[in-house]
Amino acid sequence: MGYRKTEMWKTIDWFTIILYMLMIVAGWFTICGASFEFDSMSLFDINGRPGSQLMWVGISMVVIFVILMLESDFFDVFGYLIYAAIILLLIATIFFAPNIKGSHSWLQLGSFRIQPAEFAKFATALAVAKFMNSYGFQLTTVKNFSITLLLIFLPMICIILQKETGSALVYFAFFLMLYREGMSGYILLAGVCAVAFFVTTMKFSDVVVGATDMGTLIVSSMILVISFFLVARIRKNRMALQIMLGGTVLVYLAAYITSLFIPVNFAWVSVGLVGLAIVYLIYLSLRNWVWHYGMIAVFALGSMAFMYSVDYVFDEILEPHQQIRIKVSLGLEDDPSGAGYNVNQSKIAIGSGGLTGKGFLNGTQTKLKYVPEQETDFIFCTVGEEHGFVGSTLVLLLFGAFIIRLVVLAERQNTTFGRVYGYSVASIFFFHLAINVGMVTGLTPVIGIPLPFFSYGGSSLLGFTILLFIFLRLDASRSSFSSTCIIYSRESAKII
Repeated sequence: MGYRKTEMWKTIDWFTIILYMLMIVAGWFTICGASFEFDSMSLFDINGRPGSQLMWVGISMVVIFVILMLESDFFDVFGYLIYAAIILLLIATIFFAPNIKGSHSWLQLGSFRIQPAEFAKFATALAVAKFMNSYGFQLTTVKNFSITLLLIFLPMICIILQKETGSALVYFAFFLMLYREGMSGYILLAGVCAVAFFVTTMKFSDVVVGATDMGTLIVSSMILVISFFLVARIRKNRMALQIMLGGTVLVYLAAYITSLFIPVNFAWVSVGLVGLAIVYLIYLSLRNWVWHYGMIAVFALGSMAFMYSVDYVFDEILEPHQQIRIKVSLGLEDDPSGAGYNVNQSKIAIGSGGLTGKGFLNGTQTKLKYVPEQETDFIFCTVGEEHGFVGSTLVLLLFGAFIIRLVVLAERQNTTFGRVYGYSVASIFFFHLAINVGMVTGLTPVIGIPLPFFSYGGSSLLGFTILLFIFLRLDASRSSFSSTCIIYSRESAKII
């Protein structure tokens, strides 16, 4: 529904725009701190990174104006077309992009370079929102859920084929939106468990106590505990839980007594208990016609299969540089001059900032270029060194307020399209923040994703800007639509 453009400027969420501008300004100064050299070009020279980023800020301002001048219906009507165009661009990138640091993710025309993966995020969010806004849509049906996953995973697969794993992993953020829209919590639990099982198996795979493989014991025990918890949620049959718990205690007690005389591999005992639990759950499902028991059995069986496939996935599927990064992150290897160099130097830079930091342009780790990629993926270490704990906390609080505000805006949308897109935007920003800061501080493996509005890069800045302001445009039309409905209702009442 069209309305005067002047009204849009009244209904747009200026609080979010102020937060955006604060992050843009803080990000530019941080890029200056990370890349500026006193004896070289000025801060505003476009041949330098601060000047180049400032140019992209100007381009982003123009794009913002264009987005806000478009009718909000434009993004719904052309959502699939935008998505298809980006998919074709991603496919073209696989074949025509040059090899840059082992990745084929940048299209280059002369001195101009662009990374299509950064624009695939908003295109995917638009396509998913448009599909989920279709008449009679229910996420719980197999067909709708499968198509939704296809829309999400198609660009993800294209990006993986570009050897850009970090950017591809961002698409898992959409599962947070899907959970809000009615996706079963069991699916989200399965994802969390997969990460926990992978990390635990890798961490303790070589740890053997007596005759027991500790990795297998811990993971199989986790599977048992989670299965017990899920059975407990089915309150109609407490007897099933009591039988499973009682049987587990008796078997472990028998195994302990046996170990006093001969060596016992408790990992095998635990795996055997999981097997018995699976058989018992299938029996309960068939006897009582309660599908929850069957689903728990599938979860336990799938978890066991995943546990035994971890070594194969790690050794045969992951690239060598990814393997070493995971091992360093988990403390399985110490490689301070190799894969662990970036993270170690980043920690040193952040720690050297102390409480209030060394001051703008005074970071020694930054100025001496100890941290590779410090203007892009590791930009947060510059914040820590120059502005210390106080500055880092303020940046995190700024991002926190920004993401919370996006959630508030998403929740107040009066269309499924606006709500789904809004939650997609909030989820993507949250994922980038959590992984980037975790990567810089050594909490997560180094996978190479930027910190929104802070990391240097025109594609990144422009992609995040488009992602955000499409949502703000949708939210602005929501306010106008509500006002129009109120006026229409009042006029109708007068006529009556």
